[in-house]
Amino acid sequence: MLASSKVMDALKAIGLNLYERKLWVALLSRGKSTAGELSDISGVPRSRCYDVLESLADKGFVILQPGKPMSYVAIAPGDAFERAKKRTAQKALDMTERIDRIKKSDVLKDLNKIHKESVSIVKPEDLTGALKGRFSMHDQLGSMFKRAKKNIHVVTTKQGLQELHEKHLQSIQKAVKSGVDVKIIAPINKQNMDIAKSLAKFAKIKDISNIESLEKLSARFAVVDGDKFLMALTDDEKTHPAQDVSLWTESAHAASGVMKPMFNMLWKNAKNI
Repeated sequence: MLASSKVMDALKAIGLNLYERKLWVALLSRGKSTAGELSDISGVPRSRCYDVLESLADKGFVILQPGKPMSYVAIAPGDAFERAKKRTAQKALDMTERIDRIKKSDVLKDLNKIHKESVSIVKPEDLTGALKGRFSMHDQLGSMFKRAKKNIHVVTTKQGLQELHEKHLQSIQKAVKSGVDVKIIAPINKQNMDIAKSLAKFAKIKDISNIESLEKLSARFAVVDGDKFLMALTDDEKTHPAQDVSLWTESAHAASGVMKPMFNMLWKNAKNI
């Protein structure tokens, strides 16, 4: 029985590549089989079957049965998913611990030195890039907020204000305690007033929904220290988070000459909450 495209897409979503999907489904249809038999059923080249099946075993989907020839036993889907989930969680934990160890070692100092020396010879306008996905956007925002020395100025949407609160509240608190001026402009109503008030304990916040010509404004951008900014290029109400696209740059000209005056104009006309 061939798996439907819905099944194959679901398996792809949990990280199985095309050959892994084909071989596991083929093995499920047999229960137990050899690489040669699975190659004939799935269409996966026999030369690739061995390493792909070993990968499936590492992920918890297959059991290897030594012999001549080697055989492979399919694990029941429910059990396979549970094993895969546990292994993924353990790998994530192991990786987190390794990263933490590196951060506390001299390796981080050496890497920072390499990066600092390379950045010093790069033109500011060359430190520019496109970010794919809202996760990447918030990662970059977090880094910008963490390094802020003077000011953080943000224009965002209703959804963006909620995400700012969920993902960056601690960074904003630390920045303010360090003397950084934090200002946020967003549409504010009864639904997000509590979030706005929570942020207002640390940052200065203004409501832009009172400006008739800008009531449908869906801009999302942040200017930090007048020499770097990040701007979303997509509408967060119409775009899936995975498809969100934003632009980041450390061009002082663009940040202070274009984005900062735009922020100041909006701030002047926005309403205090």
